[in-house]
Amino acid sequence: MKQIILPGTKLKLSRLIFGTASLFNVGSKIQRINILEEAINQGFTHFDTAPYYGFGLAEKDLSEVLARHPTLTVSSKVGIYSPGGHDQLAWQVFLRKAGGKILPTLSKPAVDFSITRAKTSLEESLKRLGREKIDLFLLHDPNIDLVNTEEWHTWLNAEVQSGKVGAFGLALDRPRLEPFLRSGSPLAPVIQLADSVDLIESSVLNNHNRVPQITYGYLSGAIKRGLVLTQDEIIRQALVINHCGSIIVSTTKLKRIQELTNMVKHHDS
Repeated sequence: MKQIILPGTKLKLSRLIFGTASLFNVGSKIQRINILEEAINQGFTHFDTAPYYGFGLAEKDLSEVLARHPTLTVSSKVGIYSPGGHDQLAWQVFLRKAGGKILPTLSKPAVDFSITRAKTSLEESLKRLGREKIDLFLLHDPNIDLVNTEEWHTWLNAEVQSGKVGAFGLALDRPRLEPFLRSGSPLAPVIQLADSVDLIESSVLNNHNRVPQITYGYLSGAIKRGLVLTQDEIIRQALVINHCGSIIVSTTKLKRIQELTNMVKHHDS
């Protein structure tokens, strides 16, 4: 799969990024690891995760494959945390997610954009991932009113200097992003943005002399709005919209990983 230098950074990423938000839905740990290994076999070199994904299990699953493939890169996030903590066993996560369908508070995430909590979260993520460095560290769906910009910027720069963070930025949707862009926030050197093939939310970046860096949500957005397009057509359009950055995709099917890779190879050849 084609590799790109993420615009505005020195990060070298695969054109497609494997997202782990739904990894827990694959099933057993062995099945989850097999999915990650197949993604690597098909040319994925960057993986997107967060403490909230699988209530910490996604980061733990990644630790095994990262240990076997030390040249891989990874994104993780801060600001949204799992109910019940991030060190739950798989059966506890399953029960909490299942119970959350009846009593939403059981699976409702905790939101905390204090630096004190962020410092702890970074150390916990490093431990779960088994790494000394997180290549891309992102604020997870922040509202600008909840973020002390100066304090965050000072701390993130310090973590870059310490070597624990490679680069930092924001992972969010367009409504949350626009105030950061209007204010010229220094927290957004990297933007991971929810996008779609019909609304093209990433077009807001053009107004601020920015290009899409990392985008996601094309398939879920199309399904939500009932677009009459195949998944292949959606991905192909997404590759045109974000023509120089990386796109996050996720699947629970081994065969689909190869199909996605082949689409990228054909488009970028």
